[in-house]
Amino acid sequence: MNVISNRRCRPRTAGLGALTLLLVLTACTPPAPQPSASSQPPSPSPTATASPSPSATGDADETAPPQPGDKVISSTITHDWSVPKSGTPFHTDHENPVPIAPPPAAPLPTLYAIGAGQHPSDTPPYDQLSFRFNGGFPSYDVEVVPELVADGSGQPIDMPGTGTILEVTFHGAQAHTADGKASTVTSAPAPSIGYEALTSYAPAGDLEGVLTYGIGVGRPMSTVPETKVRVYEVEKIEQGQHLYVVAIQLDATAWK
Repeated sequence: MNVISNRRCRPRTAGLGALTLLLVLTACTPPAPQPSASSQPPSPSPTATASPSPSATGDADETAPPQPGDKVISSTITHDWSVPKSGTPFHTDHENPVPIAPPPAAPLPTLYAIGAGQHPSDTPPYDQLSFRFNGGFPSYDVEVVPELVADGSGQPIDMPGTGTILEVTFHGAQAHTADGKASTVTSAPAPSIGYEALTSYAPAGDLEGVLTYGIGVGRPMSTVPETKVRVYEVEKIEQGQHLYVVAIQLDATAWK
């Protein structure tokens, strides 16, 4: 980030000649102002390969302060603003070799962190939940479900205060260590996020290469205007980690 000094330059002698004053004023001309994080340009026109604005890549929901060397390598809209219907999910395929890396690395893309953030100044404004993976992008489906059900047990998972539940299912992914005894997620927000569009989230399974999460939406998605969904993929270096981010964004226009 470029840092602009706030130090003011003043002539020290009131009686300086015109030439000296001109030189001082020229030296004190401030650099051109830089755009702030709150004045980013609108998000790009809908396209499957567009580069999102900086705020759309997760800058408002990073899991830790930026470090030297952090950078975005690539970004892609995989699904533009629309409503994933029940039975017709947003579907994205990624082909990864198995194992994706030799031991001791995990054999599959591994969930490293989860981030949540609000982007009120974008067009449209939106809330975001991002899943950060090591190793590569997993395949995934995003769809509306009547309830969130735990993989394996089939028991419903309570998500109070939600009008709609989005289920995100990652295929060829995991969130546990090789021995299965610990989670690989180093940071994540509290389950009750409390935003207006994005109310909460909950894990629903991490079994045999299938990783499932539920996302709570604050109103029925069929309500007019509809609560639309967009999905971004961002490959980036963050905190020294090479990460593959899948960001689920919920249109928050209805609350404005």
